[in-house]
Amino acid sequence: MAPVLEKKLLGTGGAIDTLDNSNEDEEGQNLWSSILSEVSTRSRSKLPSGKNILVFGEDGSGKTTIMAKLQGAEHNKKGRGLEYLYLSVHDEDRDDQTRCNVWILDGDLYHKGLLKFAVSAESLKDTLTVFVADMSRPWSIMESLQKWASVLRDHIDKLKIPPEEMREMEQKLVKEFQEYVEPEDTTQGSPQRRAPTLSGSEDDSVVLPLGENVLTHNLGIPVLIVCTKCDAVSVLEKEHDYKEEHFDFIQSHIRRFCLHYGAALIYTSVKEEKNLDLLYKYIVHKMYGFQFTNPALVVEKDAVFIPSGWDNEKKIAILHENFTTVKPDDAFEDVIIKPPIRKLVHDKEVAAEDEQVFLMKQQSSLAKQPATPTRVTEPPPRAPTGSPRPTGRSGPANVASVSPMTTVKKPDPNMKGAAANEGVLANFFNSLLSKKTGTPGSPSAGGVQSSAKKAGQKPVLTDVQAELDRMTRKPDSMVTTNNTSQADNEA
Repeated sequence: MAPVLEKKLLGTGGAIDTLDNSNEDEEGQNLWSSILSEVSTRSRSKLPSGKNILVFGEDGSGKTTIMAKLQGAEHNKKGRGLEYLYLSVHDEDRDDQTRCNVWILDGDLYHKGLLKFAVSAESLKDTLTVFVADMSRPWSIMESLQKWASVLRDHIDKLKIPPEEMREMEQKLVKEFQEYVEPEDTTQGSPQRRAPTLSGSEDDSVVLPLGENVLTHNLGIPVLIVCTKCDAVSVLEKEHDYKEEHFDFIQSHIRRFCLHYGAALIYTSVKEEKNLDLLYKYIVHKMYGFQFTNPALVVEKDAVFIPSGWDNEKKIAILHENFTTVKPDDAFEDVIIKPPIRKLVHDKEVAAEDEQVFLMKQQSSLAKQPATPTRVTEPPPRAPTGSPRPTGRSGPANVASVSPMTTVKKPDPNMKGAAANEGVLANFFNSLLSKKTGTPGSPSAGGVQSSAKKAGQKPVLTDVQAELDRMTRKPDSMVTTNNTSQADNEA
């Protein structure tokens, strides 16, 4: 009996060993299956490659500068046609990294044909469009947005995407717009963490219909409006007298444009590094599904951020409450008027001439001018008499026999202007003195003598005065003589 029992026990032990081996095999298979499933999950959750960002904007709007800033490089090169750079996208949770292609089209419409090298029919569904508007030139914003949106629409139409695929892309954009939920500040986790996938119960949730003017121009791809150079707001206020309602009017028209295309809006400034980090986070959120927790910003006029799906007509109408001189339906170009172009006149700088050089030039010019003619009282020419002087001999003739005071000196041509004027006055007064028409008791004669005495000059007019006295006495004696002879005749 004992051996039989031992055999049974041995048999039982063998069965137990068999069960243990089977359990180990199952655990090993489960372990391998879990490893394979994890690897496959990781391969599926890797950051996709081939994503594209297509950037439009006018020349000088700063589109290349801001994308290079997001890349982490300083941009100082100017390209033509179609520029290319890339953004390094890193997933911190899964330690994964990829590159996002960035294509920047030139501001000249001549180069729009190069879009075929950037976006094809296969890569369109993986493309994000960025329209760059220059806030330093607000009068050109709406025209620029309309122009580049038309260029993008024409390019998409040329790709000839099947209608079913295009409709699917448009419906996806509508769904994302409708399912937008305001992010909560209490959300845990890294900003780079991916958002959880939607469950089946969320798919059955009721979504609100789109507004009347929402996604009327659905391109099938996400659109982002980036207003650059928002630090120019203070310059517009000082130089162009922009008021608060002007900036609200600009924002109102841009947000209406965003509703038509289902676009997001963000104001940035590379100079002040404003909203650059926010722009990067929103781009990787839209393209790679990273979690995004930043709410809308509408308080500051130079740091606006409105995510796609947040805005509507009622929220835009809040801006209209502050309008006083403008109306919401006014044409954009009638309110935001382009200032007149000021022609830059490059006037040559005139350096002031040295004072001494200027005076020397004036002196030389006065010296070249003819002397002022002065009338000189000359005696009548002498009658030809039997003078011992030969007739053919030249000599100083017609010399006036006047006193030294009456001698007229011609002004020296080398004299300055003031000295020449003094010479003219002296000649004038000397000519008056040379005329023997005054009387002994006249005030003029006494004044001349007194002035001569005051001036410290010698009384050179004594001979003149004696001659005048003699001439005045001579007529009286002649009258007496004539009367005597007449009386004798009568007698």
